[in-house]
Amino acid sequence: MQIFHNAVVYTGDDFTDAFAVEDGRFAAIGAEALALQGERIDLNGAFVCAGFNDSHMHLLNYGQALHMAPLAAHTGSLSEMLRCLKNAVPDRGWIIGRGWNQDRFSDVHRMPDRHDLDTVSAELPVCAVRACGHALAVNTKAMEVLGITASTPSPDGGEIDYENGRFFDNAMDLVLNAIPAPDKQTLKDYIRTACAALNRRGITSCHSDDYCVFRQIPWQIVNEAYRELEAEDALTVRVREQCNLTTVPDLMEFIRTDHPATDRFSMGPLKLLGDGALGARTAFLSRPYADEPGTRGLSVFTGAQFDELIGTAHAHGMQVAVHCIGDACLDLVLDAIEKAQAEHPRADARHGIVHCQITRPDQLERIAKGKLHVYAQSIFLDYDIHIVHERAGDELAATSYAWKTLLDTGATVSNGSDCPVEAPDVLAGIQCAVTRQDLSGCAPYLPQEAFTIKEALDSFTQAGAFASFEEHTKGRIAPGHWADFVVLGEDPFRTAPAKIKDIPILQTWLEGKRVW
Repeated sequence: MQIFHNAVVYTGDDFTDAFAVEDGRFAAIGAEALALQGERIDLNGAFVCAGFNDSHMHLLNYGQALHMAPLAAHTGSLSEMLRCLKNAVPDRGWIIGRGWNQDRFSDVHRMPDRHDLDTVSAELPVCAVRACGHALAVNTKAMEVLGITASTPSPDGGEIDYENGRFFDNAMDLVLNAIPAPDKQTLKDYIRTACAALNRRGITSCHSDDYCVFRQIPWQIVNEAYRELEAEDALTVRVREQCNLTTVPDLMEFIRTDHPATDRFSMGPLKLLGDGALGARTAFLSRPYADEPGTRGLSVFTGAQFDELIGTAHAHGMQVAVHCIGDACLDLVLDAIEKAQAEHPRADARHGIVHCQITRPDQLERIAKGKLHVYAQSIFLDYDIHIVHERAGDELAATSYAWKTLLDTGATVSNGSDCPVEAPDVLAGIQCAVTRQDLSGCAPYLPQEAFTIKEALDSFTQAGAFASFEEHTKGRIAPGHWADFVVLGEDPFRTAPAKIKDIPILQTWLEGKRVW
């Protein structure tokens, strides 16, 4: 028995000063905990809450990104990005980096192209993935290795820009699938590295989309990597898999397979990637982009395909979570979910919309009426505030990123980072949620959509547990719940909102064992 005391403990309902842990779970709180016998651990007045839960990210992809050229830290200019790539160590015969954003370049105002990347290497193929993960550029050598020519057709849901060596959404698979896949031990190394990085951020749970990272690797192998790490007591984050399956036959094979849930790895919803990203102008909008009228973006699936995939999952009792950034994509997905419910009514399905960024008032009403779950990323405001009017236009921008409205009208809203799109910095995400500003303190965007501190903190704890039907086992400090918690150097309820991102994370505990 461990008795943690002398702390400001936010239970998820109220505040107390102590709690007890036994056999990996919370055993008691407050005076009841202090009355017990056991090892007493003085937290010296620190703030404690349930461990953070990033409700949408790509854990395996994050681990991989931590082993490649860190372009996100070198995207102030195109020349800086190219220098970073030149210093990268080749991996599986390629030079690979991720994290550039052309909107941050100070020397040019465009995406990198193959001629830029030719200066990195003429002998080795080079691949540079945009921060959002919805666009990439390669060098001329890579185009030769891939056998891509001016006559190569763009795949459905994707686009090839041959002249510039750029690939968007589904077309990216032509590149990524040609890079030799890592073995299972490397997958485990990626996951282990990513988990350690999450623990340093106070994260003890996540919802992760992993099957799409290496399409050459069967999902069974990815699951084996996770289960082996858990058996080795090396999986220090509870992972709820968002199962990215893109065809009905693959989905049916998955549904027919037994997936025993364990304490740290379990199967979650069917995850579909509906459209692209706003920054790359591939999010599927209902009207032309305000700053590029020749495009409305890309839908990865047709309406009929959404209907079939979502309908199949729903009919077999499986939850769905669909990436929707553009409002035209959201129309297709809401239609499919409503059709599925009409054909096979099911209470508490907890189907969800991932991102839910560009929205219209009629769509917000449909989401709330359908009691859908929203997997938001408030940290996206740090960048998107500066492009939403420019890209989507003033009318759509006035009703977008409307997560407070959704919360107030009946939807449930959890929070995450979409890591490695953004760093898994929960405190920065909380700050953006409550200020509706970027991290430097710009003028707020739709300040009426701001969360309270409690709503923001709950969105990173309780709401993520609700999304995975685990609200009775984690997300709060309550007897019977897993003893997963984070110790902070300051109380976010008493910290100036613009300083929340600076709160130090002192300790992270999983099942009553310190993992950071």
